[in-house]
Amino acid sequence: MIYHMVVARRQVLVQLDDDLVARLDGLAAAEGTSRSELLRRGASAVLAAAEEREADDSLRAAYQRAPQDPALVEVAHRLAAETTPEW
Repeated sequence: MIYHMVVARRQVLVQLDDDLVARLDGLAAAEGTSRSELLRRGASAVLAAAEEREADDSLRAAYQRAPQDPALVEVAHRLAAETTPEW
Protein backbone atom coordinates (compact mmCIF):
# COMPACT_ATOMS: atom_id res chain seq x y z
CA MET A 1 0.00 0.00 0.00
CA ILE A 2 1.22 3.46 -0.82
CA TYR A 3 -0.04 6.43 1.12
CA HIS A 4 0.50 9.96 -0.06
CA MET A 5 1.05 12.29 2.86
CA VAL A 6 0.39 15.96 2.30
CA VAL A 7 2.88 18.15 4.12
CA ALA A 8 2.10 21.78 4.79
CA ARG A 9 4.49 24.02 2.91
CA ARG A 10 5.44 27.65 3.09
CA GLN A 11 6.41 29.56 0.01
CA VAL A 12 9.73 31.39 0.31
CA LEU A 13 11.54 33.70 -2.03
CA VAL A 14 15.03 32.61 -3.03
CA GLN A 15 17.22 34.59 -5.38
CA LEU A 16 19.38 32.54 -7.75
CA ASP A 17 21.56 33.59 -10.66
CA ASP A 18 20.49 32.69 -14.20
CA ASP A 19 23.12 29.98 -14.64
CA LEU A 20 22.06 28.18 -11.47
CA VAL A 21 18.38 28.34 -12.48
CA ALA A 22 19.20 26.96 -15.93
CA ARG A 23 21.23 24.11 -14.43
CA LEU A 24 18.47 23.29 -11.94
CA ASP A 25 15.88 23.33 -14.70
CA GLY A 26 18.01 21.01 -16.83
CA LEU A 27 18.45 18.55 -13.98
CA ALA A 28 14.76 18.75 -13.07
CA ALA A 29 13.79 17.96 -16.66
CA ALA A 30 16.25 15.06 -16.82
CA GLU A 31 14.91 13.60 -13.56
CA GLY A 32 11.26 14.31 -14.34
CA THR A 33 10.77 16.48 -11.30
CA SER A 34 10.42 20.17 -10.49
CA ARG A 35 12.91 22.85 -9.61
CA SER A 36 11.14 23.22 -6.26
CA GLU A 37 11.59 19.53 -5.49
CA LEU A 38 15.31 19.79 -6.27
CA LEU A 39 15.61 22.78 -3.95
CA ARG A 40 13.72 20.92 -1.19
CA ARG A 41 16.10 17.96 -1.58
CA GLY A 42 19.07 20.30 -1.51
CA ALA A 43 17.86 22.01 1.65
CA SER A 44 17.32 18.61 3.31
CA ALA A 45 20.83 17.52 2.30
CA VAL A 46 22.38 20.67 3.77
CA LEU A 47 20.50 20.18 7.04
CA ALA A 48 21.41 16.48 7.23
CA ALA A 49 25.09 17.31 6.63
CA ALA A 50 25.01 19.92 9.39
CA GLU A 51 23.44 17.41 11.82
CA GLU A 52 26.06 14.80 10.91
CA ARG A 53 28.87 17.33 11.39
CA GLU A 54 27.43 18.23 14.81
CA ALA A 55 27.30 14.55 15.80
CA ASP A 56 30.90 14.07 14.63
CA ASP A 57 32.02 17.11 16.62
CA SER A 58 30.24 15.77 19.69
CA LEU A 59 31.91 12.37 19.32
CA ARG A 60 35.35 13.97 18.89
CA ALA A 61 34.77 16.08 22.00
CA ALA A 62 33.80 12.97 23.98
CA TYR A 63 37.03 11.21 22.98
CA GLN A 64 39.02 14.29 23.97
CA ARG A 65 37.39 14.26 27.41
CA ALA A 66 37.91 10.50 27.86
CA PRO A 67 40.43 9.07 25.38
CA GLN A 68 40.42 5.38 24.57
CA ASP A 69 42.52 3.11 26.75
CA PRO A 70 45.82 2.53 24.86
CA ALA A 71 45.75 -1.17 25.84
CA LEU A 72 42.33 -1.57 24.21
CA VAL A 73 43.58 0.11 21.05
CA GLU A 74 46.61 -2.22 20.95
CA VAL A 75 44.44 -5.32 21.35
CA ALA A 76 42.14 -4.12 18.56
CA HIS A 77 45.12 -3.55 16.24
CA ARG A 78 46.54 -6.99 17.02
CA LEU A 79 43.15 -8.70 16.51
CA ALA A 80 42.66 -6.90 13.19
CA ALA A 81 46.14 -7.95 12.03
CA GLU A 82 45.47 -11.57 12.97
CA THR A 83 42.04 -11.81 11.36
CA THR A 84 42.46 -9.74 8.19
CA PRO A 85 42.42 -12.00 5.13
CA GLU A 86 45.45 -12.01 2.86
CA TRP A 87 44.71 -10.35 -0.45
